Amino acid sequence: MIYENILKVIGNTPIVRINRITQGVGAHFFAKLEFLNPGGSIKDRIGWWMIDDAEKKGLLQPGGVIIEGTSGNTGIGLAIAAAIKGYKCIFVLPDKMSSEKIRNLRAFGAKVVVTPTAVEPDDPRSYYQVSRRLARETPNSLYMNQYDNLSNREAHYQITGPEILSQFPDIDAFVAGIGTGGTICGVGKYLKEHKPSCQIIAVDPVGSIVYEYFKTGKLLTAPKTYKIEGIGEDFIPKNYDLSIIDDMIQVEDKESFLMTRKLLTKEGLYAGISSGSAMTGAMKWIHAQGDRFSGKNVLIIFPDSGNRYLSKVFNDDWMREAGFLDEPSLGTVSDLLHRTRTSQAPVIMAKQTEKVSLVIERMRDKNISQLPIADDAGWIKGVTTEGAILSALYEGRVKSSDSIEPLVDPSVEFVTPQDPIEKVSRLVTAGKTPLVHDPNIKGDILAIITKIDLLTYLGNRP
Repeated sequence: MIYENILKVIGNTPIVRINRITQGVGAHFFAKLEFLNPGGSIKDRIGWWMIDDAEKKGLLQPGGVIIEGTSGNTGIGLAIAAAIKGYKCIFVLPDKMSSEKIRNLRAFGAKVVVTPTAVEPDDPRSYYQVSRRLARETPNSLYMNQYDNLSNREAHYQITGPEILSQFPDIDAFVAGIGTGGTICGVGKYLKEHKPSCQIIAVDPVGSIVYEYFKTGKLLTAPKTYKIEGIGEDFIPKNYDLSIIDDMIQVEDKESFLMTRKLLTKEGLYAGISSGSAMTGAMKWIHAQGDRFSGKNVLIIFPDSGNRYLSKVFNDDWMREAGFLDEPSLGTVSDLLHRTRTSQAPVIMAKQTEKVSLVIERMRDKNISQLPIADDAGWIKGVTTEGAILSALYEGRVKSSDSIEPLVDPSVEFVTPQDPIEKVSRLVTAGKTPLVHDPNIKGDILAIITKIDLLTYLGNRP
């Protein structure tokens, strides 16, 4: 068969049985392989649908610019349709997303803006707020907003749901991760209308607020950072219709990442992290049901491909640094700080607009040799050192009345107290300066780790 264009190839993805990793579990498990869509994810389904809907409503004009906050896959789905229809794209991603996703988006000619993960949704630096600001500032643009754009959910109600029931009429439970809510609420609505006995089960990462809100109807605790990509939220999108969902299960980072690797080595399924999360959640939920679901058919959505995560889940070094591979460790950043620091005083900082003379004075008064430098909005731009300032003054490249900005070294990396020493060692060896911060606590940098800190810690270990 010959298709008119690549958009016509989206959908009709296959369903396969999961065999080896589910042995001994009473139910029958099946996966719908959404990573076999042309753009590599389930988000291909909503990319063209949301653009088509916006065109019909007159919200998107010829030559327009599509702006979206995305974990990567929706951006690719939009970029495919935009390439065919002649639109430009700007995508905003949180910095925890894999480098493969960023490179894929840029390959389509899209502009990619990376924002910090560990900020509140209403923080002006969050990828939600940056997306909105760019839409306000960019002429002839549209913020697609997959979270609150109900055409996201409608695409799955109109297309994915009927496709699933046609392929798999004997389905007893449908399991999917919950992120924007489009997939599980759209498919779930269709299945509830046409096969009410089918259980709709959502999978949410620990650290997301969705599970707690589903169970209590309240937002009692603040979101925490987690490494799973593509599912979980720190707010409640308008695409959510939680009345459709029968139950929700939480999954941890480590078990989800290890399951993702197991899907490849045991089942030959080159799936992404959210697929491993959904598989983990499905098996945990079935275990909790006892004999009630014995012999029943469980269908799990596998949203995207493992090739988006080569630098993470399939990278042994990254997995060790994340603490997901059970191997001996040299300890954590917290251990290093405890053994090498006599006080927990906040790190002294400077702004990039401050004069060189003021920075020198601060370093002298505080008896420190380096300072993190931030812009006026508080973003860390890098560090400056007494050696860099001395060389620049001696060579006449700056005067004491100039700003410190030209002397900022951007080679910094953020680490958390829970990160392993192996990660810090690799950063220092690569010439980077590790800055310690706790993503779950608002506030300043906790510490700067220097070479002598690392040497002192390693040299004094038993």
